[in-house]
Amino acid sequence: MSRTANKTTLSSREAKELLFAELAAGSLTIGQATKRMRMIVGLTQIEYATKVLKIYPRVLMDIEKGRGNPTLETLEKLARPFGLRVGFVRSATRDSDQSDL
Repeated sequence: MSRTANKTTLSSREAKELLFAELAAGSLTIGQATKRMRMIVGLTQIEYATKVLKIYPRVLMDIEKGRGNPTLETLEKLARPFGLRVGFVRSATRDSDQSDL
């Protein structure tokens, strides 16, 4: 199913599976993933921020727009509702200058 498929054509489970696949492939930014998670549960930014994540709505808005610098605590709050966790991920391409570190 294409990444551009709209919400009405995907069940919640299918949308989650697509999200997880795209996260594993590294094809989403934190902002894009956060917005997709919020859309999957069908909440506004204010509802998702205050009721689910327990963060200020402005923080969520900035994250979804790719701005700001979320703390580790905030990143963990973003990940938790979908059973995700924050960690280091090895990129598919390695910079030869960094391979000797």
